Amino acid sequence: MRDTGRQTFRPIPGTMTVSDGNIYRITEVLDFETIIGTDVESGRSASLRVADLAPVVDGSKKVQDIDSITDENWKIARERFTAIQPLIGRFDVGRREVEARAQEVGVNFTTLYRWLKRYRNAGTLDGLMPEKRGVKKGVRKISVHAEQIIQHVIDELYLTVQRPSVQKVVLEVRRRCMEAKLPEAPHPNTIRARVSEISERDLLRKRGYREKAKNKFTPVPGQFPNADYPLAVVQVDHTPADIILVDDIYRKPIGRPIVTMAIDVFSRMVVGYYLSFDAPSSTSVGMCVAHAILPKEDWLVLHNVDATWPVSGLMTTIHVDNGSDFRSESFRNSCAMYNIRLEYRPVKQARFGGHIERLLGTFLKEFHGLPGTTFSSIKDRDEYDSEKHATMTKSEFETWLVTLICKVYHKRVHSGIGMTPEKKWELGIFGDEDNPGRGLSSIPADREVLLLDFLPMFRRTIQAYGVSIDGLTYYADVIRQWINADDPENPGTKRQFIFRRDPRDISIIWFHDPDLGMYFRIPFADQSMPSMSIWEYTLAAKRARQNGMKSTNEAAVLQALNDLRQQVDSSSEKTKKARRQQQRRKEHSKKMSPSQPLAANSTTLEKVVPVSALLEGVVNPLDDIA
Repeated sequence: MRDTGRQTFRPIPGTMTVSDGNIYRITEVLDFETIIGTDVESGRSASLRVADLAPVVDGSKKVQDIDSITDENWKIARERFTAIQPLIGRFDVGRREVEARAQEVGVNFTTLYRWLKRYRNAGTLDGLMPEKRGVKKGVRKISVHAEQIIQHVIDELYLTVQRPSVQKVVLEVRRRCMEAKLPEAPHPNTIRARVSEISERDLLRKRGYREKAKNKFTPVPGQFPNADYPLAVVQVDHTPADIILVDDIYRKPIGRPIVTMAIDVFSRMVVGYYLSFDAPSSTSVGMCVAHAILPKEDWLVLHNVDATWPVSGLMTTIHVDNGSDFRSESFRNSCAMYNIRLEYRPVKQARFGGHIERLLGTFLKEFHGLPGTTFSSIKDRDEYDSEKHATMTKSEFETWLVTLICKVYHKRVHSGIGMTPEKKWELGIFGDEDNPGRGLSSIPADREVLLLDFLPMFRRTIQAYGVSIDGLTYYADVIRQWINADDPENPGTKRQFIFRRDPRDISIIWFHDPDLGMYFRIPFADQSMPSMSIWEYTLAAKRARQNGMKSTNEAAVLQALNDLRQQVDSSSEKTKKARRQQQRRKEHSKKMSPSQPLAANSTTLEKVVPVSALLEGVVNPLDDIA
């Protein structure tokens, strides 16, 4: 399995893909789970699972942590995106349109075209970041003359109404290279890769399907501003669930969970959620957004729900309220990297968040039929004893919630759209006789990198003893070379490195190696320290200070943590607070995330493992190197 970093992948006809080690060109999308692909070597067609597909990549590129990108590079990438933005969503972009836009923004025509091509290839703002001069180690580069021949053949032969096959393009390129007496002709796979880079808009328009392209890529206006297609606008919000849950051991009340939900405004489909006993935070937002973007097949297996949840892909806009959990700089940058527009609800104008609020209200009413419900008010609860009737654990409630989403809500007619959300979603993707479908959306090829992009970030120097965050020390051999490293930009000062951490399990942190462009897991330096969440560590540190410690000491914290856990375990049968703490500890210890929902059932990862490195295609001779 090759690492693909932030490269995105859209399974639509014409796209080159890898499945089980073979390269295919997608010829037809049958449904949300299955596509038909043609093996580029044998020419045979095969039925492939969408979940098994991966992008075709050549060469390599480092993964740059989002928070390591300088303000200047962010500015340059955003300026470039602004320059090409009017061209991205158009089906009829030709030389005349690109030249006109280039004149408007004051750049050379070829430069603007390269930006547009780089963005379409990458699918994220990564493609518009300034690059260092020269070709990166390990990246193949064919001659400029060969590249020009390939492009000329594509323009003069392939992109015509005669619609010749890709094989004819390969033969013609190799013939012209022989005629030009080039020392070596490009490999057929290289030529096919260049053809696969052609956008579907250009493919349809220039091969004689202009009306089809116009119908498919011209949005149909909707009622909510810009919510004209699936994942155009996704709203996210939190609410305490109106139900008391019980712990897994004693089956006694521990309190109400917090649910974070995301809804697709176009179809009213639930695109993702996050359930926790922790207060709303940037972590719960990030987990919900990651869950919304990623495929749900493994998630359904995890919760043993026999259903379909055909929702995945990058959204165009996330619409949220003005809470601090949505306004962190890291979250804004994460959205910007994936070109997700972040819009905030106007203050004191609740109607702009109506879809997500109605969704949450719908689900809260469903909760009122469960044992242990708190209802929506004291008046509604009357003499009902919520804690006495509570019977469901978090895992049982979550299975019930997933079942409700997939088997009831998605299949029930929604008055606002006049059909079921599932049917509206299907029409938005595949279309019908009257309306063109948009096709499946792009999804990130590397799930772990996506999740890391939405986790909290820290900057720290690396000392001889390791790295210290919140008084806890972490160490692994992979950081040894960076001990006491000087900052290359500021001589005389120590270099700060980027680390990311999941607050639910702070026993490891993720280190971003700036040279390798990879993430590594760094564990506690003291291996006797157990896994713990940030809230549990905070309690232990507070107990240690109460016992006379003036500063954080790991041994004291460990002892306090053990004391707290023993107290919780011994008193769990007696008090709700203790049972709640015990259950939160248990939930966090599962280390379950949207990127690896089945990780709890898999083998333990090594203490230090690289997660991903971004791979890019062969360098185009016209690519911008500024």
